[in-house]
Amino acid sequence: MILLGVDYGERRTGVAVCDSMGILASPVKVIHETNRKKLAAALTGLMKETRASKLIMGLPLRTDGTKGDKALACEALAELLRAEGFSVELWDERFSSTMAHQSLRTAGVKTKDHRSVVDAVAAVIILQSYLDRKIDL
Repeated sequence: MILLGVDYGERRTGVAVCDSMGILASPVKVIHETNRKKLAAALTGLMKETRASKLIMGLPLRTDGTKGDKALACEALAELLRAEGFSVELWDERFSSTMAHQSLRTAGVKTKDHRSVVDAVAAVIILQSYLDRKIDL
């Protein structure tokens, strides 16, 4: 089963995909779109292109587990995608961006170069944590 992972942001949205066995997540791209409807259309296109059966979208909860404006924006995007007939699951993504920056530093990527890829790396972290959790169950 192919899944897309999404790290939704106001300016940039990272996208990842897993292999057909649902074991390994890989980065796909970063979408530079601020309009939610246009972003939903781009994600819909990627869902069709990759033949993904489900989209796993990071839900940026606050550290105390409550929802802020960013989480509500993710829920609104998820509803747009569901209205198009796609399966969307929201997944707790707390600290995924921090982990992405940390991974890039460990890989030797210069801090100034993080912006272009950090969202895709965060999407990989979100999707991989989802896949790992499903395997553990």
